[in-house]
Amino acid sequence: MSGAKTFSLAELAAVLELNFQGDAATKLAGIAPLATANAGDLSFLSNSKFKAALQNSSASAVILHPELAVNYRGNCLIAVDPYLAYAKASALFNPLEKPQAGVHPSAVVVAEDVDDSASIGANCVVEKGAVIGAGTVLGPGTVIGANSRIGNNCYIHANVSIYHGVSIGNDVVIHSGVVIGADGFGFAASVQGWQKIHQLGGVRIGDRVEIGANSCIDRGALEDTVIGDGVICDDYTMIAHNVIVGNGTAMAAACQIAGSTVIGERCTFAGNVGVVGHITIADQVHITARTLITKSITKSGSYSSGTGMMETGVWRRNAARFAKLDELFRRVMFLEKKLKKQVKDES
Repeated sequence: MSGAKTFSLAELAAVLELNFQGDAATKLAGIAPLATANAGDLSFLSNSKFKAALQNSSASAVILHPELAVNYRGNCLIAVDPYLAYAKASALFNPLEKPQAGVHPSAVVVAEDVDDSASIGANCVVEKGAVIGAGTVLGPGTVIGANSRIGNNCYIHANVSIYHGVSIGNDVVIHSGVVIGADGFGFAASVQGWQKIHQLGGVRIGDRVEIGANSCIDRGALEDTVIGDGVICDDYTMIAHNVIVGNGTAMAAACQIAGSTVIGERCTFAGNVGVVGHITIADQVHITARTLITKSITKSGSYSSGTGMMETGVWRRNAARFAKLDELFRRVMFLEKKLKKQVKDES
């Protein structure tokens, strides 16, 4: 996709700290896939199975691994990890412009500690005792509760609700519709009905965290819910009270983590993973899509649950047989014992 920002091949190479080959003056105004790139676009090849698309691409320059760059006659940036280089280049072409510093006339700012370099958008509310760090942006309609602290260079998009007593680090991105610090789901049963347990903890979010649209992170019951440095959460992620998420962990869309679970560092959860409460997950655990984790995981590795896709007729027959597995198991055990006894008697 083309944008207003334009770089020469040599300028991109310098900013990304990469070597290049070809015409240093070639102008690049956007990034596009190999198959649809046009003149003026930068593209990349990170998977060898798409190598055939390279020869037919109209991209003005391509990010390539050194082994592919050797025989490539076009313009290219040379990177050991082309996908990582593409990720860094995408920031340079991002059309989202940072708003000017200052407070919009329609914003209601009661807090006294708002850095002069921060940008407070239209209809924002910043309550008493809140702290807004240098270079931070609050998009229109965002609410920052009392005594919450937002670090430096954060980008809080429109219509985000951050309750009271929340602490957010530096360089954090929070997308629209996110709610941080709402009450955790805590109730005690009584003869009169459910007695609410007021949630007295907060939420602590580290540096370089990104939280996808419409996600929710609940406050702790007594201690804080904690999100470590470098954690990334896709849209519709739900993190319940008193959960601890370790540094560098990634969760794809619609993951749901029940209360008081501890998740290790550098874990990856594919889409719609569910985790029951009060368990512990080790570092570097990788969970495939729609897995339900029902007990603690003490060893790093990849884990899955459920059945894979199959033709509907086959699935229905198998589903009908699932209910008979226990009966089948018991029958097999009975036959094994009977056979062993028969062999023993004959000997």
